[in-house]
Formats: sequence, structure tokens, C-alpha cells
Amino acid sequence: MSRLFVVSNRVALPGAVQAGGLAVALHGVLKERRGVWFGWSGEFGDGPSRVQIGDGIRFCLIDVPEDEFEGYYHGFANRALWPLLHYRVDLIHFDRSEYTRYLAVNERFADALSRELRGNDEVWVHDYHFIPLASALRARGLGQRIGFFLHIPLPSWDVLCMLPDHRELFSALAHYDVVGVQTQADADNLQRYFDAMGVDAGTCTIEAFPIGIDAAQVARDAVSAAGCEAVAALRRSLEDRRLAIGVDRLDYSKGLPERFQAFSSYLDAHPDDIGRLTYLQIAPPSRGDVPEYRDLREQLERFAGHINGRLARPDWTPIRYVNHCYPHDVLAGFYRAADLALVTPLRDGMNLVAKEYVAAQDPRDPGVLILSRFAGAAHQLGDALLVNPHDIDEMADAIARARGMPRAERQARWSAMHDTLQQSSIGAWADGFLARLEAGAGPMPASVPRDLPHMAVRALGEGVAS
Repeated sequence: MSRLFVVSNRVALPGAVQAGGLAVALHGVLKERRGVWFGWSGEFGDGPSRVQIGDGIRFCLIDVPEDEFEGYYHGFANRALWPLLHYRVDLIHFDRSEYTRYLAVNERFADALSRELRGNDEVWVHDYHFIPLASALRARGLGQRIGFFLHIPLPSWDVLCMLPDHRELFSALAHYDVVGVQTQADADNLQRYFDAMGVDAGTCTIEAFPIGIDAAQVARDAVSAAGCEAVAALRRSLEDRRLAIGVDRLDYSKGLPERFQAFSSYLDAHPDDIGRLTYLQIAPPSRGDVPEYRDLREQLERFAGHINGRLARPDWTPIRYVNHCYPHDVLAGFYRAADLALVTPLRDGMNLVAKEYVAAQDPRDPGVLILSRFAGAAHQLGDALLVNPHDIDEMADAIARARGMPRAERQARWSAMHDTLQQSSIGAWADGFLARLEAGAGPMPASVPRDLPHMAVRALGEGVAS
């Protein structure tokens, strides 16, 4: 029986934190397939990988030297690739020494994997941190089937071309047997890039696998959370007011400044709702060491302070802006308490908050989802109120429409979206991707390296300036 190896930047160790839907799905398939999960240990160093066993899964935890990690993660992955893949080319910071360290970490993971793989084992690589990993494995003569899934957007070929050394990097995707993306548009973009750059994709299959959620579990959490003190306290604090909610990691891709402005514009245009509608924005900080994220946090604090100072009343604050994390079950309770959700990223691969909000609703009196057209979820949740997140007036109008939507229409829209969630669960996503990866049974012959980016790692020993 073949084993499944999952590779991601971080692993979800049993009992460490409350597992989200993706972690639960990966744990399930890894347990079924005597799986191994490779990821960064969270520690800096240059020692051998450490093995930890838990819940029937073998975890291989890899230390990374601090200077390599800084260049790989805080540098190239999150200051070059992340803005590029979210169409924010104005925020790209490219430093060749950081790119070299990104490649070095991929080489480090390839070394660790090559010592473990055998026979018909399969590898499933996750996200933009490990784009060149398959090419590094092929260069070591490994012919196992290797799949890659990109959780974030994949922009058009001309946007990808704006990254220095783009061909060296993105042509490495052709060494995967399956490249999975969130939407058909993403799949088309990668194929057009290969065509435009003359990349021989060989036997690489590019396909859309939209990620789902466990809708039934979210619904159960939402109901049971009614007895949770955090949810009960929120409901008490609202008294008879209505609630709009947004839940996003603090990131410039999420469109939070535009969303704050839209809510302010809505209240200006509908003064009768001043004191009657509260907007709760939960935005846990991330990547605090990256300047763009510090700037965003300061901007949102200014916006929230200005709007609240202008519109607040002694017994009511229009925006509750919270930089805390909450467990998934508590969030499900918050979603159920909200009459409308604002999910308006400028770009998003999928956006599972949109799906979780729908799953958490009371079928008898569901809330309204306002969703960005540029989130992958919009391709599946067409019965949401779809908006352009760059258009402040359109978002404000959508809030007004949600506030006045009759219950029968809300129920019809919710029912259609809920049917979609049931048909495209997180389990179905994992099973579908792995079935596609296994479609070509047996090991693939190792291919001849083509423009392998791993060769650039040699520069690490040749005095590259940091």
C-alpha cells in the first residue's frame, strides 16, 4: 500500500490548537493512508528532521536556520509571491538573496523527503511556499507522483511575468503530476502562462479543485455555541440591534479599508440605522514583522477611530474592531448571530469564511452574505449579493439591500447556497484531488530537469549579500 506524504509550511499537530476544516481533512486522509506530514518545526537550526507520532500520523518536523527562514518566509514568500499572486504588484519587494533562501528551504525539504520516499508513495504539496519542490525532487531522481495545491489565487500570465526570475520559478510547476487550483480561471491562467512562456508541461495536469468545508459540523457548532459565554455576551451587548460581521486575517488582500468606508457610507445614506446596526470586524494580526502589515493595522485603527468618533452615541458604537483570535466553534456562534456578513476581499483564492457563514445560519431566518466577485467562493455562491470590493457605493447599496431583504428571499438564497456546500465538502475536495493524483497508477519516470531553480542555491555558498 502506498503512503501519502503531505508537505506544508506548518503542520497541525494533534491537540496543539483547535483544528480547522483543512487540518481535519488532511488528518483524515493521512490516517487512512499511513501518512507522513512534513513541515517546519517552528524552531531555528540546522539539525536533522525530528519525528513525532500522533493520532496515527507520522510528523516530520524540519528545523530551518533563522537567516534562511527570514528570506524564505518573511522575505520572498510573503513580500514577493503573496502580493504578486493577489494582484498587488505595487507591493512586491524582490530581493535576490531572499529568493535564493526560498530555494534553499525547498532544497532542505527535498533532502528530507528523499530520505523517506520509496516505491509508490505519493506526495501532496501545499501552497506557494513550495512551488519548486517537485523540480528539486525530480533532480534527485525521484519518480513518485507529486501533486501541488495552491490555496491562493493564480493571476493572469502577464501579471506573473512581473516577478523577476518568474520563468525559472513558475516553470517548476510543470514537474508536478497534478497542479490543483481553486477556480477554472486560475487553471486557465497557469495554462496560458505555460503557453506564453513555451514551458513544456509534459504530463502535468492543471485542474480546479474548489476547497469546501464540513457544513454539517459548522452548523452543529453554531447551534451548540448558543450556550457559549462569548456568544451569549455578544447577543446581550447587542440588545435589540442588528449585527453585521466580518472575519478576516489582517491582510491587505481582504479589502478592509474599503469595507470600513462602505459601512460608513451606508450609515451616512441611511441615518435611521444609526444606533440600530453594529458592525463587528474580527481581524487577528498576521505577519507583524512585514512593514505593509504594520501600515495596514495603523490605517484600520485610524479609520475605525474616525468613523466611531463621528457617528457613535453614548450607548452605541458603529464599528467594533477586534484584533483577537477565536475558536472555530465560537466564530460559528458569532456567524449565526449576525444578520449579514461582509466578505469582500480584493482577491481571494476561495474564502472559507463565506461558506462557514452560510453553513452557520438558522434556516428559518438566515442572514445575508455580501461577497466579493473576486473571491473564489463567488464562483460557487452566486446567490450571495455579489459586489465589486473596489466600489464603495456598490457595497453600501448591498448593505441596504441586505437590511431590507424579505425573509422568503433570504431563505431561497440560503437554500441554494447551502445545497452547494453539501455537494462540495472538504472531504470531497481531498478525495477528488487524490483520486486525480492517483489516476496514473505507479511511479512516473523521473524527468530531465528543465531550468531547475534549485541550481541557484549554489549562490548561498558564494557570498550572496543579504
